[in-house]
Amino acid sequence: MEIFTLSTKIIFGDNALDRLKDIPYRKVLVVTDPFAEKSGMIDYVTEPLTEGGAEYELFTDVVPDPPVAKVSLGVKKMQEYQPQAIVALGGGSAIDCAKGINKVYSQVTGNTTVPLIAIPTTSGTGSEVTSFAVISDPDENRKYPLVSADMLPAESILDARLVQSVPANITAHTGMDVLTHAIEAYVSINHNDFADALAEKAIELCGRYLLRAYVDGSDLEARAKMHSASCLAGVAFNNVSLGVNHGIAHALGAHFHIPHGLANAMLLPKVVEFNSGVYNVTSKYNECARRYSRIANVLGIYSDHTASTVRALINWLSFMLEEMDIPRSVSKCGVDVMEYASNIPNMIEGAMADSCTMTNPVKPTYQDIEKILKDIY
Repeated sequence: MEIFTLSTKIIFGDNALDRLKDIPYRKVLVVTDPFAEKSGMIDYVTEPLTEGGAEYELFTDVVPDPPVAKVSLGVKKMQEYQPQAIVALGGGSAIDCAKGINKVYSQVTGNTTVPLIAIPTTSGTGSEVTSFAVISDPDENRKYPLVSADMLPAESILDARLVQSVPANITAHTGMDVLTHAIEAYVSINHNDFADALAEKAIELCGRYLLRAYVDGSDLEARAKMHSASCLAGVAFNNVSLGVNHGIAHALGAHFHIPHGLANAMLLPKVVEFNSGVYNVTSKYNECARRYSRIANVLGIYSDHTASTVRALINWLSFMLEEMDIPRSVSKCGVDVMEYASNIPNMIEGAMADSCTMTNPVKPTYQDIEKILKDIY
């Protein structure tokens, strides 16, 4: 027996943020980052809340890769303010931080979590429709993917106006994160027809609109389509999980603070190569290779047989990195070679223990992950 769940109400399209005028909560904690407050982006949230008669307070102590300490500060704020709902405005860090705050608050107080309304300002993580959150522990150089059904947002509001000003390099990194989510969900050992349909659509949208959004950030159609792709991929992987691409990316981010989308992007061609085995002339092409071949077809890539089609997909992924000026190696991110080499054993340990790795279509060995890590340096 299998179960597919979509519990989050998704509001999208023109003026989607007007939904905040109609929410039934009168006391709201807004969780966001300092940039959203200083740039005035927060007004997109606070103005409709005020028009709808809701009172609110801000928690803006959000940083990238939210650490345990920031979650603790947010829990303290929740205890003091006792809101009826949380509105999280931001990228994956703000939404994950809000999820962590909500979850820990419920554990501390013994209450159920309060409704969470997630409003993404990047088209990347899909956190607005998942029960996943990644919380970091800087003291241990670890990132912990948390999964709990009660962290799933009650509502998600997708408004393309919030992503129009995202810089080109962030558009590239987050867009490749979307593509990685969709591809890993499609080849996950837990894949099913429902998640496949969403992942395929997300892949199609990335193929059509990611470069457009990168080249022209004011292209509102491309921005809206990538916002949809992010959400679709999020629903897909929330149901079937991810793979070793994310397992290694979490380890890279924890040790060297490489942005998550960038880590996923530089890993993706290597992971597709590893999972598919298409450069191993003695191997019989597995079911995973055939699924990668279907992904290539969704992107308009066709060839005579499975191996050449998957190789063409790998070349297309490399082309995307080059077109969007995404570093192809860790060394280009300024990481010292000796420091990197000394941390490889710890990164391998972290990747192998990561929950995302458990659903990879090919079970990686210590040596497999070691080779991928060395190949991307």
